[in-house]
Amino acid sequence: MEQDISQVISQISAAPLEQQDALFNLAEKELDDGALALILESQPIEKRIHLWRCLSLNHSVDVLTEMRSDARYSIIQSLSAIELDLVLSRLDNADLIEWADYLPDEIVQKALSLIDEQEIELYDQANEYNDEEIGRYAERKMWVLAKSLRVRHALRLISRDPSNAQPTIYLVDKHGTYYATLATHKLLNAPLDTPVLSLADQEQPALQADLGLLEASELIEHAEYDCLPIVNEHNRLIGQISVRLGMSIIREEYENTLMARAGLSESEDLFAPVIDSAKKRAVWLGINLVTAIFASITIGLFEDVISEVVALAVLMPIVASMGGIAGSQTLTLMIRAMALNQVSAGNLISLIKNECGIGALNGLLWALVIGLLAGLWFQSPMIGAIIALAICINIITAALFGVLIPMVLDKLKLDPALAGSVVLTTVTDVVGFFAFLGTATLLIL
Repeated sequence: MEQDISQVISQISAAPLEQQDALFNLAEKELDDGALALILESQPIEKRIHLWRCLSLNHSVDVLTEMRSDARYSIIQSLSAIELDLVLSRLDNADLIEWADYLPDEIVQKALSLIDEQEIELYDQANEYNDEEIGRYAERKMWVLAKSLRVRHALRLISRDPSNAQPTIYLVDKHGTYYATLATHKLLNAPLDTPVLSLADQEQPALQADLGLLEASELIEHAEYDCLPIVNEHNRLIGQISVRLGMSIIREEYENTLMARAGLSESEDLFAPVIDSAKKRAVWLGINLVTAIFASITIGLFEDVISEVVALAVLMPIVASMGGIAGSQTLTLMIRAMALNQVSAGNLISLIKNECGIGALNGLLWALVIGLLAGLWFQSPMIGAIIALAICINIITAALFGVLIPMVLDKLKLDPALAGSVVLTTVTDVVGFFAFLGTATLLIL
């Protein structure tokens, strides 16, 4: 029985260094490649690279393919030239399609020079479709039989490739035009003289290769078969898509939507380098700053009726808003990681350090920008210094509580996805206003 992934992560993180390799090797024997990928993603980068090197050669490439692109690339970047060649030479066309959109062109070209011609041909066929069309992700290695065969001939043909067992067989005419879908188990149990067409489902429609990913995945979700055929515009069979891959597409689409709300991507690495993550999040914080300034300008229109500390009233929304968006980025990343059981007591401290480092870097950056703008706006270096300090404190606080709040809510049996943003907004508002107005009280009044 497979262990819960969070337990494995906790055991590996808590174990002495000399025991972590053995625990991960044990997990390799018990868990599938997707679970191993999640375990690696939950580790700080140096430990992740080390543990990946503990995998057997048969699993190492498959586990990389299951990982999110940012986490995968963190390992690829660490490989020596010999190691990289070994990994790339073991890719098939489906792996390379998954990897290619997130790798530098020189690595993709190197991979193409190392894989065999058949895989290159299949890769080129996949590239006839863009990354929003299901045809790009079609598995092109499948069982295809002529619709005119009888069972005995069909069994003879599929017995030539017993290592590539498939749950579904597709029947085509002599031109390769899709005709029907046949469940393999029906073929195995039928009389030898039975025409294969009589056993097949001629009502099962094929997916059009140019169909959008989300629409295609919804059709796959309700399919009666483990795999569905994919055809081109001439109804010729080009490949198949599995229910598992369809569900993966739905999950990624949901994660993309969730992460996009905080200005992040689905591929965001839980333990990405501090500087890299800070750069990505800085862009969203900059966009948020623009919207926050509009709110401040609106308040500034009424400065004649506001008290003598008009500058403080005008700038307060910026303090709250910058803390709020910084906290929501961390919160969103945490909710995804918790949903996938990637967060445990063993890696919590490392995660807090990572997020606080990102918060400190972005806090200093935007404190300088906003402090300078505020100082020039109100012609007061003191006002600029006050808001700069408050911004820096609030963004670091938001990062810290963005990690802690969902963990606490989960312990209290509350849904972090529903309650986390409400609690976090309250915390960042209180801390931001206290730091801002408290400092102003000490220095101005």
